[in-house]
Amino acid sequence: MTTGHVLMGLLSRGPQHGYDLKRHHDELLPAARPMAFGQVYAALGRLAGKGFVSEAATERAGGPERTVYELTDTGRDEVDRWAAEPEGPTEHIANPLATKVAVALLVGGQDAARAFLRRQRAAHLERMRELTRDKREAKGDLHRVLTADYALGHLDADVRWMEDALERVHDLEGDTRR
Repeated sequence: MTTGHVLMGLLSRGPQHGYDLKRHHDELLPAARPMAFGQVYAALGRLAGKGFVSEAATERAGGPERTVYELTDTGRDEVDRWAAEPEGPTEHIANPLATKVAVALLVGGQDAARAFLRRQRAAHLERMRELTRDKREAKGDLHRVLTADYALGHLDADVRWMEDALERVHDLEGDTRR
């Protein structure tokens, strides 16, 4: 996902200034890292340079002057193309959990790895409970529900991996001592 494409998606709803774009991003993607204002304006500058957005107006409402941006036809074509294109699976998978298990095996052996996996599983299950509560409270907010569903799917896959890893720790330890 690129910041520019997300901003163009937000601008597809109509002209907005950077402050509103940042606020709408943070509302639309509550599980994502909040976007910094500097990031918004830097991305808008790049998008304007490519002809994807243009300055529609300048407003002053009791504060600093704000530039309102709008999506150009070229920008609309680009964001439509990007949104329709499937995301390919990544070649390398970053798995900090597997890394920690491997290091726990090296420094503390099977017991340390099992203890880590049990603590991590408990933390994941607690986060899954929080997300499930959030989904119930988010009735009618499709973005929050979809975000929670996505996170729950990933957490569930992690928990299943942890359960498998608990069963395989003995084999993993043998591999690390070669």
